[in-house]
Amino acid sequence: MMRMKGLVDDSQAAWFGSLMTVGAMFGGPLAGLLIEKYGRKRTMFLSSLPFAAGYVLILLADKGTLMYLFCGRLMTGLASGMVTVVVPVYIAEVSTKTLRGALGSGVQLSITIGILLAYSLGFALDLRPMACVGIICATLIAATSFFTPETPRYLLMRNQKAAALKSLHDLRGPHTDVQEECRDIEDALSPQEGVSWRDFSKAELYRPLQIAIGLMVFQQCSGINAIMFYTVSIFRSAGFKESGELATVLIGVVQVVATLLSLMVIERAGRRTLLLFGGALMTITCITFGWYYHAVSGVAESQLAAGNLAWLPIASLIIYMIGFSFGWGPIPMVLTSEIFPSQARGTACGISIFINWLCGFLVTKEFISLQAVLGPAMTFWLFAMFCFLSMVFVWRLVPETKGKSLEDIELYFLGRSLIRGV
Repeated sequence: MMRMKGLVDDSQAAWFGSLMTVGAMFGGPLAGLLIEKYGRKRTMFLSSLPFAAGYVLILLADKGTLMYLFCGRLMTGLASGMVTVVVPVYIAEVSTKTLRGALGSGVQLSITIGILLAYSLGFALDLRPMACVGIICATLIAATSFFTPETPRYLLMRNQKAAALKSLHDLRGPHTDVQEECRDIEDALSPQEGVSWRDFSKAELYRPLQIAIGLMVFQQCSGINAIMFYTVSIFRSAGFKESGELATVLIGVVQVVATLLSLMVIERAGRRTLLLFGGALMTITCITFGWYYHAVSGVAESQLAAGNLAWLPIASLIIYMIGFSFGWGPIPMVLTSEIFPSQARGTACGISIFINWLCGFLVTKEFISLQAVLGPAMTFWLFAMFCFLSMVFVWRLVPETKGKSLEDIELYFLGRSLIRGV
């Protein structure tokens, strides 16, 4: 894959990869504060700055300048954490209730397309040309943010009704009557401008925060990082020795297609259905992964390639990625951006994203140690248990939000709505 000059051993390469999650852990809460103080639109612009700065540092790095690489990676991680908060919140607040799920899933679709492009370009480009691509993308984020309207909900929170009506006209069309929608948003807004930590002890904030944190923890404990870690070795053990790296591109294609299908059906099937469906596929395939590694324990790789089980890990890998991309890839981010009231959305999403990246860092960092202690089979069975528990969590606690306005969802957690929950 991509050749990384300046990284002389696997330990340095591992640090280069993990520093992104460290930066993202702090980027999420930072964006949560910024979107409440400066707005959603300005925060999107601000997120482009650490992206650009990080890629410039990576571009300037050369042998003996590891600090440039590490600081650059940390900065791009910070920006990634900011984006994973502000973009879902922005989309949730500007979308209609019939399109919010599909547009929200578009965030994950964009991520999977970006991963696929990075995998593909990595075969041909070195680290520095890839950094140039990153700088171009950061510049595009900054430029396009000037043409995006601020969300009507944020403007109404700042008592800027005229600007909110103009924003609604920009979003819905100049000939659309937006007065009723504006009144609905106003009626649902609390006169309180922000929230304090004490407010999270109230049921209307504690319950959605509990759901959001649960979704983020189960997403990262589902085994996605372990599956991606094993991708190349799975293909090589099945006999594709010379093209094992191409497996990452194939899995990237599977992710993009499955996420696109999820986007197309989310408003028909609903969030809960896709989470349960994805969780079921992931549970089954983690069990088959564990059974495979248990069955072939101690068998030489050459024997595996010629054996009858060579197809099983590849089939499990593809089905697992379909399940993740349908449900636990896009839906947690969509739900997290929907279930909090406007005044708390930035802070609460920042907390949730911090938990998400923290769990991602811990799972990625400790995976090698975990599979060394338990073995590959038990490790995948442990992930199967988490996938099954995620289904129980969704069944018992997560309400269905498809077709509901953000105001209806807020009323549900206040106990004043008839949204069908669990």
